[in-house]
Amino acid sequence: MWFTRCYTSMEKLDNDKALVKNFDSSSSVFFTTKLIVIIIAALILGAGTGYYFNQGGIGAVSKVTNSIKSSTIPKGTTEGSSDTSVFKDIAEGKLKEGGIEGEGAYHLVRSGGDSQNVYITSSTVDLGKYVGKKLKVWGQTQKAQHAGWLMDVGRIEVLE
Repeated sequence: MWFTRCYTSMEKLDNDKALVKNFDSSSSVFFTTKLIVIIIAALILGAGTGYYFNQGGIGAVSKVTNSIKSSTIPKGTTEGSSDTSVFKDIAEGKLKEGGIEGEGAYHLVRSGGDSQNVYITSSTVDLGKYVGKKLKVWGQTQKAQHAGWLMDVGRIEVLE
């Protein structure tokens, strides 16, 4: 009985009061020719600039492509960015692997004990090649929780 009352009242609904309406299919086309052309152009430009920068298009950062053993690296070798306005801070010491409490991937051992170590990472130089060498590094000091001095190194020079 209740069902028949609901069904008959639904039949009486006017078409203008319907909750769901049909839309014209031509007005709801999302992928227009113009949009597809813009997407393809953005993909081509993005791939092109990525390739350009990967091939050394920046110029500020030198790129070493061959793997070099630490023992064959001569004194006076420099690598990294020449932009000293970004990498203002300078430190010297012997490069060792390991950070402190997750800060830094390497550290420079300096005279004065462990409290004088500089914990370092690098976004531009492969520091792994220089483990065991005495280095002069240019970098940018970072905030640290556990390290006394944490630096992002942008340029290195081999001293010994």
